[in-house]
Amino acid sequence: MSFDASLVRVLPEIREALSEGRPVVALESTIVAHGMPYPANVEMAESVESIVREEGAVPATIAVVDGAIQVGCDSNVLERLATEPGVAKVSRRDMPVVLAQGSLGATTVSGTLIGAGLTGISVFVTGGIGGVHRGVAETWDVSADLDELARHDVAVVSAGAKSILDLPKTLEVLETKGITVLGFGTDEFPAFFAPSSGVKLVHRADSPGQVASMLKAKWGLGLEGGVLVANPVPEEFGFDATPAIEKALVEAGRRGIEGKALTPFLLKRIADVTGGQSLAANVALVKNNARIGAQIAVAYAAL
Repeated sequence: MSFDASLVRVLPEIREALSEGRPVVALESTIVAHGMPYPANVEMAESVESIVREEGAVPATIAVVDGAIQVGCDSNVLERLATEPGVAKVSRRDMPVVLAQGSLGATTVSGTLIGAGLTGISVFVTGGIGGVHRGVAETWDVSADLDELARHDVAVVSAGAKSILDLPKTLEVLETKGITVLGFGTDEFPAFFAPSSGVKLVHRADSPGQVASMLKAKWGLGLEGGVLVANPVPEEFGFDATPAIEKALVEAGRRGIEGKALTPFLLKRIADVTGGQSLAANVALVKNNARIGAQIAVAYAAL
């Protein structure tokens, strides 16, 4: 894919790792700017990067900074993302505008996939992907994450899709787009806050090496597009968030909150309703995904 190199800034450590074929793991920045309160967001981001390094890979948090997609964020940029007011939430739709304005932007799953895809990063760790929203027949609200996952040769490690979504319909769209979904050590699609959803998966992998072999087979055959590695939240942090989700959805409907503002609102309200239990689960699942994702990146680089 050809692109204007001035619009993509890769930090030296990451550029060197990529050129040498060493494992690199992409990380999103929306969770820093919009997913958690300060200072938990910065602490979580730094902890996740440390976990990736512990497993032998190089972390690459992606954001839009000063007119370029920046692959790799130092502590100063992370602090800006976590504290500056009005940080843009950047998906494919928003990317040209935020770049042209020179604004600070936090990339969503779809925005991060663009940065990873352009620079050749094969593994991306996040909390949960977006998908088909409940009530889609009325709203037509389907996340751009699904289209972007189908465009780029990137494996996304997540705790399934966010549990505020319609999970069966999300899986149907993933299948339609030819995106392989691998249950990591599970036969069910994880439900973000809960390890299982009752929705069965067709494929599973039980080790990072198995995932790496499947990635090599897919991309080696020229089958373009991503793979979703669905890694359940650790059992000790998982819980049924259904009552809190239903309450938050009712409140969002009453207040007319929709579009890109809906997910951040719901996650914040669920955290309030559960007394912080959902926030603890969110942090735990992201760290767990980072460990597994880094192991997959190391195994894939070895192939």
